[in-house]
Amino acid sequence: MKKQKMLSNQELIMFCDHMSMVLKAGLTPAAGIDLMLEDSVSQAGKEILRPIADKCNDGCSFTEALEASGVFPPYALHMIELGNASGKLDEVMDSLVYHYSREESLAQNIKSAVTYPFLIIFMMLAVIVVLVIKVLPIFQQVFVQLGTGLTGFPLTLLQLGNTLTAYSVFFIGLLLLFVFGFIFFMKTAAGRKLFSSFCSGFFLTKGLFSKICAARFASGMAITLSSGLETERSLELVDRLVDNPQMSKKLQECRRLMEGDETTAPVSFPKALAAAGIFNNMYSKMIGIGFTTGSVEQVFRKIADNYDNEIEKSMNNTVSVLEPTLVILLSIVVCLILLSVIMPLMGIMSSIG
Repeated sequence: MKKQKMLSNQELIMFCDHMSMVLKAGLTPAAGIDLMLEDSVSQAGKEILRPIADKCNDGCSFTEALEASGVFPPYALHMIELGNASGKLDEVMDSLVYHYSREESLAQNIKSAVTYPFLIIFMMLAVIVVLVIKVLPIFQQVFVQLGTGLTGFPLTLLQLGNTLTAYSVFFIGLLLLFVFGFIFFMKTAAGRKLFSSFCSGFFLTKGLFSKICAARFASGMAITLSSGLETERSLELVDRLVDNPQMSKKLQECRRLMEGDETTAPVSFPKALAAAGIFNNMYSKMIGIGFTTGSVEQVFRKIADNYDNEIEKSMNNTVSVLEPTLVILLSIVVCLILLSVIMPLMGIMSSIG
């Protein structure tokens, strides 16, 4: 049997939402899997669900059956196991729907913010290459027929075009490598991890990705705490969910401050969050109030939603500025190339006249 790929965020949302409805209707997880198998119209879906149903019917636990399929992420499996143990599996499924809906929305925002500028840059390069390779040689022939030739900047561009033509195979290889690299960083888990690691340290994107990590942390804490986990265990689990080196350091510092040592007295969880730089003082105080009033899960969800709004606003602002800037830059470059050959040509024609 071939290895199945991990479920996408959309597929996880559909699965968890269906299971939540099944459980709230009073059916068992095994019965829910059987219903999904009956309703599935795709062969790929049946190949995933059938082994899960067989495992459940053989007496395996729901978590063991899902884990054996190999298509569910470790975080979802762990949360489902906690839901089984605490008797809150339907609530955990609802929380996972919320979590993966956020992840999908965030992924789409990042994809659109990154893809569109790259497409414009690609179009810019394509237009410039066509001008340099196809248009400038025509002007060169015109100038030669008039007894002169291109000089200065146009001549440099013409020589660049000749180089591109002579080594076209090499440059096509570079282009293909760039395309494959783009697909790798956008479509694969390892590529997205490397891209996230780079952007987390790059000075232009560091602030934005810091907010993304904070949003994922808040969302993860909302789910784990609502499942009955203690704060320390929630921090450990969410650390693996966020999967970011810089955030991991902050979480380690948070746990160290909460535990204390020989020279430092332990501090409360909200104060540790502020001291470690995970949240600002306002959010930390909100979490403290949430613990006092018993509504900490709602507070974490509110914080995650606030970060989502900030992230979406920042991305929209960046794209709204970048789009006209790139278009203006393309127009200027094209105009400079054309004017650099048209103006001398007009001078020659006027002198002949």
